[in-house]
Amino acid sequence: QVQLVESGGGLVQAGDSLRLSCAASERTLSSYVMGWFRQALGKEREFVAAISWSGLNTFYADAVKGRFTISRDNAKNTMSLQMNSLEPEDTAVYYCTVGPYNGRSQRPVFWGQGTQVTVSS
Repeated sequence: QVQLVESGGGLVQAGDSLRLSCAASERTLSSYVMGWFRQALGKEREFVAAISWSGLNTFYADAVKGRFTISRDNAKNTMSLQMNSLEPEDTAVYYCTVGPYNGRSQRPVFWGQGTQVTVSS
């Protein structure tokens, strides 16, 4: 069974940086698009970023473009999300995902359990 395990969440202040990581249990996932979604309290889950299997193509939601950077290491079955200049609006549970990208968003097939990111003002 595919498992995605996120780590790196926490409580930070506005303007700080945080790095999330996702470890995948299956090496075959290195052939798929991986990404991140987030869900703030009382809101729907929203797409954050995605990265192609090769790592050469990356996609970002407008809200995080220029502040977040997604990367992956297929040899280690890991993916990361470097989050800079964090804002209180970035507060959410962040989910690691695997699934195709359709040009506007990712369509996750597998989800991690999520990691909480809280940004105080």
